[in-house]
Order: sequence, then C-alpha cells, then structure tokens
Amino acid sequence: MMRILITGSSGFIGFHLAKKLSENHTVLGLDNINSYYDQSLKNSRTKILNTFDNFSFVKLDITDNEALSRAGKEFAPDIIIHLAAQAGVRYSVTNPDAYVKSNLVGHANILELSRQLDVKHLFYASSSSVYGNSKELPYNEDLTSLNPESFYAATKICCEVLTESYKNLYALDSTGLRFFSVYGPWGRPDMAYYIFTKKILNKESIDIFGNGSASRDMTYIDDVVSGICELINERSISGQGHEIYNIGNSQPITLLDMLRIIEDNLKLKAEINYSDNQIGDVDTTFADSTKISNLTSFQSKISPQEGLKRFVDWYKEEVHS
Repeated sequence: MMRILITGSSGFIGFHLAKKLSENHTVLGLDNINSYYDQSLKNSRTKILNTFDNFSFVKLDITDNEALSRAGKEFAPDIIIHLAAQAGVRYSVTNPDAYVKSNLVGHANILELSRQLDVKHLFYASSSSVYGNSKELPYNEDLTSLNPESFYAATKICCEVLTESYKNLYALDSTGLRFFSVYGPWGRPDMAYYIFTKKILNKESIDIFGNGSASRDMTYIDDVVSGICELINERSISGQGHEIYNIGNSQPITLLDMLRIIEDNLKLKAEINYSDNQIGDVDTTFADSTKISNLTSFQSKISPQEGLKRFVDWYKEEVHS
C-alpha cells in the first residue's frame, strides 16, 4: 500500500483515478473546485470519493505554495499524481492568464514539492494537444516538431520541459501522460460529446465547427485509468528518469460519426448548425500507443461505440432523469 497524493481529484480523470487507487492505497486528493464548469459536478465527485475509507480531501489551490507545501508535508506521499490544470483549448484563447497561473506556476510548485519531499515518482498530465496539427500520423512520443495550435497546448509543452529540467538538476523520476480526448461518465461538460448529448435531449441545435470531418482519438476513462495504473506499477521505483507516454485509443472517429453514435443511442436526431473552424482547434488526434504497450500490458479495450453508449446511459440516468 502506497501513500498517493492526487491533484485535481475533483476533476474528471482525477475522480476516476482516485476512486480506483483508494481501493488499495491511501490517497489524498487536492482540488480548488474552480468554476470553469459546473461546481456541483465536482462536488458530487468529491462526495463519492469521501465515502472511501482510504481517501481524504483538502480543498486548496496548487498555486498557493504555502498551503500546498503544508498539505504535502503532512501527508508525506510516496508518489504524486499531478492532474490539476486549467483545461480547455478554446478557453485559453481568451483567458491565457488562467493557464499561466494554474498550468505553469502550479506545475512548478508541484515539481518543487516533489523535490522537497523526495517522492519516489511524479506522474503528471500532459496532452495530445502538444502535437498540434502535425501530419506525422499516428502521433509518436519521439516526434520533435511540436507546434502548439493553442496557448493551452503551449503550457503543456512547457510543463514537459520544466519536468525534464528537474530530472537533470535533481534526478527527479517522473512520467508525463499525454491524454487523448478522454470521455465517459462524470465527464467534462465542455467537451463535444457531452454538449451534443445535452443539447439533443433539450431539443436545442448543436454547432459543428468546420464540416464535421475533424477526428478525435476518443479514449474511454476506464482505459485511461488502466493505463495510468499500469505505469504506476512499472515506474514507481527509483532510477526511472523522465519519460513521456501517449495514452490513447488509437481509433480516431470524426465529429459527425461521434454525433451519429450519440443520436443512435438517444434515438433522436440533432439539428446541426455548421460554422467555421475555431481558432486553436486541430484537424486530427491519433495516438501511437506502442511505447506504453511495450512497457506494460496496456491495451485500449472500449470502442467509441461502446464508450459513448455507456456515457449516454449515465447521462440519462444521472443528469437528465
């Protein structure tokens, strides 16, 4: 049994991961429960986590270095899993300051905390957005021509570089996790699949940016949690250095295909408004998962068809009932 500190535990991935790890480990969750999206959803996730005997929660902002340091020293984690960040590609276009504060200052604070506590390993969230609109598909971790299309993506690249510096300076063992379009029950309301489902049920028209041919490597939350747990098992020992891994489904689908699957499960048709592409969006995300599969037994198991069905079933029961 390890002592695991998870930042962003009230977020989508953090919630599911904390729930899984609390079955066999002692987990401390940290989250500021900001208002980027519905706080009641974050509070509901936290309420569920608090039912686990091995889980405890502290509400704090990782940019508050004093509070973060105090909580970290009191808990004394073996490993840190840093998932807290200001999410959203489009929001970063109009609110870059929020990303500097949370993603850059917050990440630097976590790096320093990891060094001070001499943790066995730091795992942290990066993003598929770092690949930008690269034409070298599928995206491989060795791709060096990273060209971010959004400020959000740029902050994630910076986090990877900052972490590499701590490996060089202090021999901090760390693992970056490049997530690809994570979705599923208790997901983020700002993501397309969630918006589509909500608006179709509310008989509202939906916006499709571009012609709907943009594709996303939709990765179901259970597969993501499985991948992280596999990496924890393999990398939570000393001398591992700093490595980055894609965690993706490797089965991209277009936005229109995603919409059709949701329509089929709802047994309703959407009214569509087509609009120009939005600034910061990319055409395709497509994970090459060879690196993680070579190290672990990770294999994405949930298809977009099955995963979206599970989400729609959850949404109708928990949100739209």
